[in-house]
Parts: sequence; structure tokens; C-alpha cells
Amino acid sequence: MTKLLSCRFNMDTGCVELLLRDGTTVAIDCIVIEDEYGNTPAQRAELNWLLYNKPLEYAQLVLGEEMEHYLSLGCDHGRLED
Repeated sequence: MTKLLSCRFNMDTGCVELLLRDGTTVAIDCIVIEDEYGNTPAQRAELNWLLYNKPLEYAQLVLGEEMEHYLSLGCDHGRLED
């Protein structure tokens, strides 16, 4: 597998962008992912938290087709505090 050089969320395009050592770029459209997996406000909040705080993990979950399982665990990183 080709090594990853960079991973970042581009607010202008709404994509997580990956740059691989061989020059390949991968752009993950986060709006599509949110529409597919963000069925509840809590899931959307978790997706947003991942996107802004851990874009590499976000990309790994998408590319590994594990996002649905991750969200089913009920993580609450994106939850607002009272």
C-alpha cells in the first residue's frame, strides 16, 4: 500500500483530502457521507466532531467501510455540554 503524506479537511470543498506518496489524491465528499450515515442529530454531531478533530480517522472509517459500525457504538464526542 502507498504511504500517506497528508490528510486534511478542506472547508472550501467540504472534502477530506488525502495525498499519497505516489502522487495520488483522494477526496472524500463529507456531505455525501453525512447524508448516508448521519440519520440522527447525534450521528451528525459525531461525524462533524471527527471531521474537524480527527480527519485521518474519519478517512480511515470511510475507506474501511466501518463508519456505520463506528456510529452504532453511540460515541458522544460531538455532544454539547449542558
